[in-house]
Amino acid sequence: MSMEQEKEQDQGQQRYDAKKYRTPDGIPADIVMFTLAKQERKASTKSLPRFDLKVMLIRRRSWPFAGAWALPGGFSQEDESLYETARRELKEETGVDGHHLEYLGVYSKPGRDPRGWIISHAFFALVEEWVLEKRQSADDAQEVGLFTVKEALDDLQLAFDHREILEDAYKRIQQQMLHTTIAKQFLPPHFTLGELYQVIQTVVPDFAELNFIRKITSTRSRQGILEEVHDEKGVPMLSNQYSQRPAQLYRFTDYTPRLSIYT
Repeated sequence: MSMEQEKEQDQGQQRYDAKKYRTPDGIPADIVMFTLAKQERKASTKSLPRFDLKVMLIRRRSWPFAGAWALPGGFSQEDESLYETARRELKEETGVDGHHLEYLGVYSKPGRDPRGWIISHAFFALVEEWVLEKRQSADDAQEVGLFTVKEALDDLQLAFDHREILEDAYKRIQQQMLHTTIAKQFLPPHFTLGELYQVIQTVVPDFAELNFIRKITSTRSRQGILEEVHDEKGVPMLSNQYSQRPAQLYRFTDYTPRLSIYT
């Protein structure tokens, strides 16, 4: 930087007055916490388990929107980024660190919050079912609920613009389910192709690919997103947990696909 540029910088800094600009009254990070909840079934059946895609909501105790259900979240502090805020809130709400967390978008429509000019940055997280169930049963001071996405959108009064955020998050996770390997968050390390299909169809109910196994195995050989699991002797590992006929076990690789991987 030249002497002239340094002089201009100094003069600009001296002229700058932060009081001329209004800052938001608050910047929260709101989090859509998704989980796959296993439906009850008869103990004797060996069919694949069925799941519901659920979201965790918290009933507000005070103004504004007292009594309404809302997404968990909290205001950002000066010494942290919005992502750090979301990560902190996720840890506080679940008691566990290391969940899948992604940025969703900013929500800044005027009047979205009666408390003032509050701009929300929304995230979505994928959390194990047992974690949210434990959180739901452990909190006596605040009512916590697990609802299917349909129940939350159709039957509940949601605070602020959280209905819009939930709708956007639902669309995003459906898109991610078909174009990324995000399904791994809801699967054990080793799984059958039937289990993978079940997870995808739970999140994307319209997904009904008759040639799924043929296509995914073809995709696997072309892109390397999946690999067969073998034991230490190189023998293929099989599972008959959900069927009478043993099925090959697979696992995801570290490969990141660029196109849709299941259709």
